[in-house]
Amino acid sequence: MPQWTTKNIPNQKGRLAVVTGTGGLGYEDALALAQVGADVVIAGRNAAKGAEAVNKIRAESSSANVRFEVVDLANLPSVAAFGKRMQAEHQHIDLLINNAAVMTPPDRQQTSDGFELQFGTNYLGHFALTAHLLPLLRKGRNPRVVNVASVAVRNGAINFDNLQSERDYKPMVAYGQSKLANLMFSFELQRRSDAAGWGVTSIAAHPGISRTDLIPNGAGQSSLSGRVRSWMWFLFQPAAQGALPTLFAATSPDAKGGAYYGPDRLNETRGYPAPSKIPPQANDVDVAARLWQASERLTKLSFA
Repeated sequence: MPQWTTKNIPNQKGRLAVVTGTGGLGYEDALALAQVGADVVIAGRNAAKGAEAVNKIRAESSSANVRFEVVDLANLPSVAAFGKRMQAEHQHIDLLINNAAVMTPPDRQQTSDGFELQFGTNYLGHFALTAHLLPLLRKGRNPRVVNVASVAVRNGAINFDNLQSERDYKPMVAYGQSKLANLMFSFELQRRSDAAGWGVTSIAAHPGISRTDLIPNGAGQSSLSGRVRSWMWFLFQPAAQGALPTLFAATSPDAKGGAYYGPDRLNETRGYPAPSKIPPQANDVDVAARLWQASERLTKLSFA
């Protein structure tokens, strides 16, 4: 695949995009989409960071149509309220990028709904958000949902006996499970869209190893991974580069439904968008169906 960059993004005029996350990859996604004409809603829980992101994008592109909306993915009522506002204000959504995440807090934390923080925020929050926005997505023009996974899925596993890491919490194990769940959700969403005729294309992507605040905000600046992030910053590609696989999945005519994209170099840690190697456990359709059923039960939502 030729080196794909933001210069290859087709015109997005008339398309409405929702991107979760106010900084790092989410900011770069929103900026790139706004610069090619999309109407962009940045969704996040921190209003100050949201306003900062909107102002920066408008400074970069005076014609950008971008705004911020509050949604806390660690709070299901907040997700429901966001979905209700979007349905009241818009006739359709053409693109949903499920990007926001928390990574490896050293101690086990819970969402307001009682879920382990990483599983609840990274996965269940986005599962619920997609469910609430599905009616608008079905009315979109060539609608796409892009779920952001991670290189951590390679060692990830869905542990139905300990989904909430209540026993033996290990930060990276919980993170890997949450990101594997995102990847499997993406594949299962495509299968269900095909079967039910929803017309929604579901694609997954990952950013390789990128220079964002995910590690400092999660594990902490003084943690081993935080110190590596600070002292060996050159090992991490810029966030704008890390956002490219997601933007390719979101906009390229060559991106395929049910596919997975990531960087093309150094074991998928950096580079330009290319098909990513799918770990065998992510292709287990029985586990994916069971995960979907568990997710509907936990969130008390149904896509039907």
